[in-house]
Amino acid sequence: MKLEKKIGQMIMAGFDGYEPSDGVLRLISGYGLGGVILFSRNLKDYPQILNLCSDIQGRSTDIPLFISVDQEGGRVARLPPPFTRFPPMRYLGVCKSADLAYRFGEITAKELSLIGINMDLAPVLDIDTNPDNPVIGDRSFGNNPDIVSSMGIAVISGLQDNGIIACGKHFPGHGDTYKDSHQELPILKHDIKRLKEVELRPFHAAIDKGIATIMTGHLLMPALDEVYPATMSAKIITDLLRREMGFGGIVISDDLEMKAIIDNYTLDDAVIMSVEAGVDILIISRTEGSQFIAIDALVKAVRDGRIPEERIDLSYHRIRSLKERFLYPDKPGKIDASFLALSLEKHRETAEEIQKIYLAKYS
Repeated sequence: MKLEKKIGQMIMAGFDGYEPSDGVLRLISGYGLGGVILFSRNLKDYPQILNLCSDIQGRSTDIPLFISVDQEGGRVARLPPPFTRFPPMRYLGVCKSADLAYRFGEITAKELSLIGINMDLAPVLDIDTNPDNPVIGDRSFGNNPDIVSSMGIAVISGLQDNGIIACGKHFPGHGDTYKDSHQELPILKHDIKRLKEVELRPFHAAIDKGIATIMTGHLLMPALDEVYPATMSAKIITDLLRREMGFGGIVISDDLEMKAIIDNYTLDDAVIMSVEAGVDILIISRTEGSQFIAIDALVKAVRDGRIPEERIDLSYHRIRSLKERFLYPDKPGKIDASFLALSLEKHRETAEEIQKIYLAKYS
């Protein structure tokens, strides 16, 4: 396969609107785009989402695309009504029920499968140890590493047992920061002993459970790497996550257009350094054309000898392997209004049960 298309598999692109943009279509046809990430700006209603995912997937003539979404529950849930609105994951942490957490993952997987989405960028495995954290908070299962671990692996099982790729985030742990990486680069100054006892434990549990993908956090941890944020740190991605913790799946960057990155690095440098660090898939979700810049930068880095082509091949083969595991045979979404209505009623009952238990403990 041509180098450009192997690199294209390493890009996950966002776009505006309810139809795939011209840029995304050119990425698919010309570069073999690996995946897309969908946001609320792309998702109007059930028929539109189904048609969108079918259109995107149908454009690929060779390798199917990852179609991903952040469907965490609570305030980070992209699907519009009538899809089930679950309470924040903090509620599941309070419930302390692996069964309810599994059912959440199972229900989410079934609803995503109905519309052709095959990857959920969840669960959040950050630990909510800082009440002033502006970005994690109730997205986390709680402030106890054991609870976050047990709830996290139950959600992962619920998703992956039902055909949806799970993604644990934000490695190596965004829970105790005071800053939002969407706006600036957070710094977490804990020592290695504390990181292993707290922040890293849910990721260890997820790896042991067989999680398919892990997303990096854009944060600086001087105890692990004094210079580079996690997404761009070989010490954190290759040495710690891969070698020490034994993760053999796919590493996905958080959005490389967040200010934690673009205020400190050019996009060219960010994508090259992330791949050098060990990242397999680069999310670039905002600016039309940035995905082309990223591909061109990586192609040039390989041809100039900075990145060995074998490094690209390693990510490409990981991606192909995961797609063969979850995306073959093709399972397109389908419109089945009666099934949807009956299923959503039962799904809402589970969401209400979670909320009822949570409220009972705090009433």
